[in-house]
Amino acid sequence: MAEQEPKAAKQPKAPKGAKKGESAEATVANANAGLPEGYVARLQKHYIDVVRPEMQKQFNYANIMMVPRITKVVLNMGIGEATQDSKLVQVAASDLQKIAGQKVVITKSRKAIAQFKIRENLPIGAKVTLRKTRMYEFLDRLITVALPRVRDFRGLTERSFDGNGNYAMGIKEHLIFPEIDYDKIDRIWGMDVVVCTTAKTDEEARALLEAFNFPFRRSAAPKKQAA
Repeated sequence: MAEQEPKAAKQPKAPKGAKKGESAEATVANANAGLPEGYVARLQKHYIDVVRPEMQKQFNYANIMMVPRITKVVLNMGIGEATQDSKLVQVAASDLQKIAGQKVVITKSRKAIAQFKIRENLPIGAKVTLRKTRMYEFLDRLITVALPRVRDFRGLTERSFDGNGNYAMGIKEHLIFPEIDYDKIDRIWGMDVVVCTTAKTDEEARALLEAFNFPFRRSAAPKKQAA
């Protein structure tokens, strides 16, 4: 009777967003490219040591794996002026790449809109998706450095949760990020920041982001009526 060949070891499943044919290890390596080996971001360590145990107690999760976590951060710049000068997209993409610390993707129009002078397949913006270490590093800079530099900043609104655990915010001036040199730019770009989490409700998502010290605007206490 012929001997059966041993089965090959099962390869770990590549995470969502990985390129076709790319292993899980390669995806992680690409996400952390340029970072010291074994480096752990400050907020990542804070999540493991502080946020996760506290949220498990707060929401009575059966096990630690049920605690919500941040999965990715998406940065997007829409360049309306690109209809007049296509080179502006490259300038904006370069600034976004400095902020993200990762290569960005040029976004193009899907169809022509004559009213806005947009042709099909016209470059109109740039975006980048951050995961793992770079995601935590960006959030650290956003919370501790960038948002406090916003003029007349009064806190983030709590109305921007989408009901599925994700939070979106708009930034009017990309100058608030320390990577951008004010003296070397001639245009100010706005951008959208979307924080995606595994939370199932807005309450859980807010508790998660507050644990990372997201500066949410405190609602005013109701005034007591005179007797």
